Amino acid sequence: MAARHKHVQKAAPRLLRLALPVTAATLVTVSLVGVTVARSSGGEQESTQVAAAPATTAPAAVAPTPRTTRAAPRLSPYLADRDRQVSRSARRVTLARKPPVKDHKFRTANLNLWPAPKESGKPLKVLEEGGKVAVTGAEKAGFAQILYAGQVRWVKAAYLADKRPVPEPAESDEAADSAEAAPGGGGITSAPCPDGSSTESGLTSRGITLYRSACAAFPALSAYGGLDGHGEHSTGNAIDFMVTDPALGQALADWARAHAAELGVYDIIWAQHIWTPARGGEGWRPMSDRGSATANHYDHVHILVS
Repeated sequence: MAARHKHVQKAAPRLLRLALPVTAATLVTVSLVGVTVARSSGGEQESTQVAAAPATTAPAAVAPTPRTTRAAPRLSPYLADRDRQVSRSARRVTLARKPPVKDHKFRTANLNLWPAPKESGKPLKVLEEGGKVAVTGAEKAGFAQILYAGQVRWVKAAYLADKRPVPEPAESDEAADSAEAAPGGGGITSAPCPDGSSTESGLTSRGITLYRSACAAFPALSAYGGLDGHGEHSTGNAIDFMVTDPALGQALADWARAHAAELGVYDIIWAQHIWTPARGGEGWRPMSDRGSATANHYDHVHILVS
């Protein structure tokens, strides 16, 4: 009997362990303290303590990703029409209101059309003389604001009038006679003028070509202003052709315009008007009064080459 009891005693497990399943979905902190397993040995009870399992700390919960808010387009012209619940920080575009038309005026010359009240680069379009434009009444720096094809544009105010411009009369007989007096109509030449040595002093090569060509085309010319220390004359590219006959002055100015490309003309000033190839579509443009016949170029034609 004692032997059987000992056999059973040896077969009994020495230590019983308690297993607690843990699932991945549920984090449980388990602490086993003082688990006692009893076993019977000859009428005595023997206690065995199982060490406490280390506590585990559940990882911090991950905050859900906040729902992103779609940003409004930066420059959408429709933002102003959207619901007022749109973010106040969103950029809004306000469309400018077109100014009202106050009057219609005639064009007295070919007009350059500009997007702003200044001359910069090339004009948007050239409006032909004679038609009307819708003016708003606004003027700035000598430009008048108009509405053209539904857009705000600017033109030179000096070339707008309340009445239709009257066509210029045909060339007078006196002017025609002066033009005919020029041998062969006058072209470009490099042949020296009879009294050209003093006038040519200090002129550039283009200035000399201008002087010799004008001298050959208009033998009636006898007085000139070449290089000196003021204005455009200081460059050696400008010449003043002195005249006492207005018809001769007009013929010379028209001749210079006709040969502007060959001579390299930059500007022509005559009888308080200026003409430049860059704005040739506008024709002769009026200049402000400078106080005297000479200052207003009534007694000489000023020509500058580049």
